[in-house]
Amino acid sequence: MTRTELTIGVIGDGFMKPGLFIEALKARLGGRQVTFREMEIAWPLQRQSTKVDKTLPVSEFVGRPEEYYDFIRGLDVLVTHLAPIIADSMDQAPQLKAIAVSRGGPVNVDMAAARARGIPVVNAPGRNASAVAEFTVASLLAETRNLIRGHNDVANGTWGRSYYHYDHVGPELSELTIGIVGYGDIGTRVARLLQPFGCRIVIYDPFKDLTEAEKAAGFEKADLDDLMRRCDVVTLHPRVTPETKGMISRDRIGMMKPGGYIVNTTRGQVLDYAALYDALASGHLRGAALDTFEFEPPPVDWPLLKLRNVTLSPHIAGASRHSALKCARMIAEDIALILDGQPPLYPCK
Repeated sequence: MTRTELTIGVIGDGFMKPGLFIEALKARLGGRQVTFREMEIAWPLQRQSTKVDKTLPVSEFVGRPEEYYDFIRGLDVLVTHLAPIIADSMDQAPQLKAIAVSRGGPVNVDMAAARARGIPVVNAPGRNASAVAEFTVASLLAETRNLIRGHNDVANGTWGRSYYHYDHVGPELSELTIGIVGYGDIGTRVARLLQPFGCRIVIYDPFKDLTEAEKAAGFEKADLDDLMRRCDVVTLHPRVTPETKGMISRDRIGMMKPGGYIVNTTRGQVLDYAALYDALASGHLRGAALDTFEFEPPPVDWPLLKLRNVTLSPHIAGASRHSALKCARMIAEDIALILDGQPPLYPCK
């Protein structure tokens, strides 16, 4: 192989299929001489991701770094979704020109090691924002309108007419004031999706100002405590940072109106689940829709899972075919820019 040729390796899985990235890269790289190498790991069906390993400077990954050394060896470009990439990984390919992470944050890449070696790292922010926003609204509707409970009753042979009783029917979205915590790519889409329902929208995000169009539509900003007190529904969309961990605390859950709802499709660390359980079990909150948990998977005997007034899903809000295809195109574009000596669109710092 001459040095004008490139070897690009793609470590994918059952969601981020390697073939999607290879197809997008072939289309974007045009006439370049490229050899592709691919690996598909057995996630999500057979292997679970590791959230934290104190022996490694990365998080939310599948497998051990050394499992991938042979694959990485000799690569010019590495594309990964969940493989942990540390300093020793990078040393397997001294000529590595770029690392691309097909997710919203490069949490499974040792960024300090990449910076020290001068290897640019790119990712795909917002790749699943529309998917998560749609799922958020669907989860809220499912919880407020008894969709899953009604389904379970019919499937179990019970014609659940209690859900037509005034004491058990849920509200329409047009009645509700909905608080959106975190107003980035996902939060803004949630607001736009909810607007046609006639909801009142209140937003907490100290880093975002409302546009004139959003103000004209009736959107409001509030501090977090004010939002918790005013809103019938609180839906969570902040990134996990030291400031946001545990931000929806027992005290703040206690501020909510009796009969309120919480929706969580961001990471579990932002919410006090023990306090949420107490609020749901006592009837202070009427319901919750939860796609993410503090520990995943949650323990099978966890009392929260046994409550009737929760709608649960296994961290799938971002899982759509469109988000995988969009991600592949984003990654291919940035790799092409780097190889052409241009700044990428989505660099990681």
